[in-house]
Amino acid sequence: MKNSRLILLIKTFLFLILVFVLQKVLFMIYYHDIYSDFSFTEYLQVLMNGLKHDASIAGYLSVVPGLLIIASYWFQNKAIKIISASYFSIIAFIIAFIFVLDLILYRYWGFKLDSTPFFYLDSPANALASTSWLQNITGILAVVLITIALAFLLIKYLIIKEGGVDKLLMRFIGSFIVLFEVALLFLPIRGGLNESTMNIGKVYFSNDMVLNHAAVNPVFSLFESMTLQQNFEDQYRFLPENEAEDIFSGLRDNNKTDSVTDILSIDKPNVVFIILESFMSLNMQELGGMPGVAVNMDSLSKEGVLFTNFFANSFRTDRALTSIMSGYPAQPNTSLMRYPRKLQKMPSFPMAMKQEGYSLQYYYGGDADFASMRAYFKICGFDHIVEDVSFRPEQSTSKWGVPDHLVFNRLIEDITNKQQTPFLKVIQTLSSHVPYDVPFRKKLEDPYLNSVAYTDSCLGDFIRKFKQTTLWKNSIVIMVADHAMTYPYEIDYRDVNRYRIPLLIVGGALKSSMRVDTYASQIDIAATILHQLKIDHSSFTFSKNILNPSSPHFGYYTFKNGFGMVSPDNYYVYDYDAQNIFLNTGKINENKLKAEAFIQTLYDDMAGK
Repeated sequence: MKNSRLILLIKTFLFLILVFVLQKVLFMIYYHDIYSDFSFTEYLQVLMNGLKHDASIAGYLSVVPGLLIIASYWFQNKAIKIISASYFSIIAFIIAFIFVLDLILYRYWGFKLDSTPFFYLDSPANALASTSWLQNITGILAVVLITIALAFLLIKYLIIKEGGVDKLLMRFIGSFIVLFEVALLFLPIRGGLNESTMNIGKVYFSNDMVLNHAAVNPVFSLFESMTLQQNFEDQYRFLPENEAEDIFSGLRDNNKTDSVTDILSIDKPNVVFIILESFMSLNMQELGGMPGVAVNMDSLSKEGVLFTNFFANSFRTDRALTSIMSGYPAQPNTSLMRYPRKLQKMPSFPMAMKQEGYSLQYYYGGDADFASMRAYFKICGFDHIVEDVSFRPEQSTSKWGVPDHLVFNRLIEDITNKQQTPFLKVIQTLSSHVPYDVPFRKKLEDPYLNSVAYTDSCLGDFIRKFKQTTLWKNSIVIMVADHAMTYPYEIDYRDVNRYRIPLLIVGGALKSSMRVDTYASQIDIAATILHQLKIDHSSFTFSKNILNPSSPHFGYYTFKNGFGMVSPDNYYVYDYDAQNIFLNTGKINENKLKAEAFIQTLYDDMAGK
């Protein structure tokens, strides 16, 4: 019996760790613009702290080679070699693919790879629309080259080369020793013998999140997120069940409505609902932002109802849609669009309006099947969906589909034609999404701001045309962003200002203009609008009437494995990955238990659907 067989598993384990360490080095080199100001000591801290994840994944990936080594004591070596070569080739591809995908997407998403991108693969063209064709081609080439190189090294140096073992005693001894080595892999896989098992936050060591992100192993991040999608009742546990229920009951909408401000002059106005891609409060001067960007919204805010302390519930469109239309809070680690069965058990304000006689239409210049949106639209009761295929092929000029001005033109054409009233028409814009390829002369140097200015111009043109119709006096237009943008680009993805978005209502059916400073978020739109339309909203468990002074008021938002609850008294933001409080200002901990009870109740509710 040769000793090399006994140390082969150790060599495999250490080699995989070395590969993951090298990935971190390459990651920081690729993002040199982010990491250039950090010291050499901080680079070493990234590598040292990241070893926890690296060892865990290396442990998982070494189990099969360990079992194959044991098998080589008893079976023909040629077959073991073929199986080993196949296994190493597969994991070489997996490692290469995850590494390259993480490398490409990090700049756009601001967090390490999880299962989220794979949800959007039902529409590959849209899934890749945020990246350039050069990045996509380069990425594919990089995956191929890394796979070949890694597979070559794994097969050349880590496959069993010795022949069989003749002596029975040596087979038993060798098998036992290697089996013991395999059993020891449990320690790095689990992260030691402490009570807490390996998780994303284990490698967090810095107050600067980009250093923590560099330490995270993308393979670990992806596979951990994939295991957290179903067991909702086991996630985000903070409080005893009874205590959470008691606290949450105080966060629900109040049924006392005698003092609610009535903003409409008629009971059943026509409603145009505009969901603005990647708009944020910073785009509007009226909300303390930059002048010269969303100039039409700034102008309209003076004649409408402007909500000044309003927040997006998440950072992705699919999660925003369920928050807006179903009044259902976004989740930090999944999207309810993945679960049509659960969506069918949720209310939506479009369906509530349909049951009161409204006709429903949805307008979107992209692929309505992306992220399973069509299924949700149908669940919400939309009779007709206008999408990219509803336009001529030559009109689909952007990576996401038909530019906004053409979709707004289609909307105003439909409004001016004879139709059933009252109606709810929802239009979802797309041109201000990465890569910001808009048919617009650059008024602003920054491509994101320029794309916002383009969509704002389309919005302004639509409103001007709508005002010229006889329907305007009996209509309202509600404008809200689906989510904000990581702008300024260096903003921390957990920052409150990353989630401030505009909510504006205009229209001939409004009584008067006003500013509403109440803290609220997208989940509160449903209760607020339905109350104004005299439609019951008691089935919307998490939605609150913003205009009801008797109701509790706060803004709620989520980011990847974290959440925030903000109110005039306290901004409380918790990073679940890091297991620490990111922000706690004003009356310290005023919102702590409320936020914990809120998100715990949310996950209980999802588990029960």
